[in-house]
Amino acid sequence: MAHYDLVIRNATIVDGTRAPRFQADVAIQKGRIQKIGSFEKADSDHVIDASGKILAPGFIDAHTHDDRLMLSGPDMSPKVSQGVTTVIAGNCGISLAPAPRGMPKPVTPPLDLIADESSWFRFPTFKQYVEELRNKPAATNCALLVGHTMLRVQTMEDLEKPASKGEIAKMQKLVDEALEAGAIGLSTGLYYEPARAATTEEVIEVCQPLSARNALYCTHMRNEAEGVVDSLEETFRIGRELAIPVVVSHHKVLGVPNYGRSAETLPIIEKAMRSQEVGLDCYPYCASSTILSWSRVGIASKVLVTWSKPHPEVSGTDLKDIARMMNLSEEETVQKLLPAGAIYFSMDETDVQRILGFERTMIGSDGLPHDAAPHPRLWGTFARVLGHYRRLGLFSLEEAVHKMTGLTARTFGLAGRGAVKEGFAADLVLFDDASIDDAASFEKPVAPAKGIDTVIVNGEPVWREGRPTGARPGQVLTRILSH
Repeated sequence: MAHYDLVIRNATIVDGTRAPRFQADVAIQKGRIQKIGSFEKADSDHVIDASGKILAPGFIDAHTHDDRLMLSGPDMSPKVSQGVTTVIAGNCGISLAPAPRGMPKPVTPPLDLIADESSWFRFPTFKQYVEELRNKPAATNCALLVGHTMLRVQTMEDLEKPASKGEIAKMQKLVDEALEAGAIGLSTGLYYEPARAATTEEVIEVCQPLSARNALYCTHMRNEAEGVVDSLEETFRIGRELAIPVVVSHHKVLGVPNYGRSAETLPIIEKAMRSQEVGLDCYPYCASSTILSWSRVGIASKVLVTWSKPHPEVSGTDLKDIARMMNLSEEETVQKLLPAGAIYFSMDETDVQRILGFERTMIGSDGLPHDAAPHPRLWGTFARVLGHYRRLGLFSLEEAVHKMTGLTARTFGLAGRGAVKEGFAADLVLFDDASIDDAASFEKPVAPAKGIDTVIVNGEPVWREGRPTGARPGQVLTRILSH
C-alpha cells in the first residue's frame, strides 16, 4: 500500500487551467502532488476530508508589497487567510534590497510603504536579502522583483534629474546582481516622485540586463489618469526595445474625467498582446492606496488617512474630518500629517468590473501590510473576486481561479505552480464555494476571508481552522521559462 504525507479525499477540483471541475482524491508526498484519482487504499497519517468543498491551486498574488512582511510577520496571515500561497514582491519600483548605501532617515517615500524604519534596509546586496528569506522562510512562497526607485535612491545624487551615464552603469550592475541572486525582473514606479524624472531611455538602459535572461519588466506606470494611453505606449516600447515581457501593474483609470476609459485601454492592451508579451493585474476595488500627498487628493471623491507618523491617532479617518478637527485647510492638513499614507476613492465601478472581467487580467492585491488602517484589499482581494465579483456574473469559478493561478504562474514563469496537476508543487487551497467572500471592509479592514478551510504550501498546511498553523515552508521561486 502506497504511503503519502497527506491525502485529501473527496475534493471537487478546480485545477487552475479553466477545465471543468471534477471529483478526485489528491495524494501529496515530499511537497508535491504525487497522485490525483480515486485511491481508497492509500495510506497516510494525515487525511483531509474535502467533501462538499472546492480544491484549487493556491492563489498567486501578482502584485504585493510584502517584502518586509515576510520577515516581520512570517505567518503571512493577511495572505494565507484568503488562500494565497505565493506572493510577487518588489513592485512599483519599491524593494527592500539592494541597499549598498543604507537608507536615509526618514525613509525616502514611497519606500516607506514597505518599511518606515531605515534599519529594515539592511541588505547591501540583493543576494543577502534572498539568503535571509531562505534562512528564515515565511509561510508563503515568493518571487522577487528589484525596484528601480530603490536603485535610484542608492546610486544617484539628485533624484529630480535623469540618471547620468555613470549612474545608469551603477544601476545596471545592481540589476545584474539581483537577477543573478534570483530576482525574476525589475519594477518601476514612474508615478512616484523619486522616479518621475527618469526618462524612457533611462529605464531602457537600466533594464538592459533583463534581456539576456528574458526577465520581466513590471510597472506602476507614469500616468493612470489623462495620460494613461501614452503611459501604456511607453510600457510597450520598453518591452519591445528590450525584447522582454512587460506587466502593467494594477491597471486602472483614475479620476472622474477618465471614467469609462477602460473601454479604450483594454483594446490597446489586447492589440499589443498580439505582437509582444504583455500581462496586467488589477485589484477588485474602486479605491487605491499609497502615500499621502496634496497632488493626489484632487482627483479623489474621498480620502481616508491610513497612517501618519506625526499623528498616528488619525489612522482610518476621513481627511475632511481631520481638517475640521485641526481647523486647517485640507492642503495644510496634509502637510501636518506627512509622512503619511492614504486611500483615494478615484475609480469607477464600471471600469473595475470591465478590467476584472478581461480574459487576460491577473489578480493582485497591492496591499500595504504595515498601514495602521490598511486598505481592505490586503485581507480581502481574492475572496472578493471569488465571492462578490463572481456572483455578479463577471466570470465562472473556473475562470476566476485561473486568473489567480495558472495565468499568473505562466506570466511570471513559475514552473510547476498554478495548477492541481501530478508532479506540481502542492500549493493548494480548500474552500467552501457557497460561503467564500471577503470580510474586510473600509470600516473594519483587518478580517480573514469567509469560507477558507485549509491552505497548503509545499505540502504543509499553513492555515487551518481559521488560524495560522505556524508552519513556514515558503520558498524563494525563480523564473523558469518552460511550463
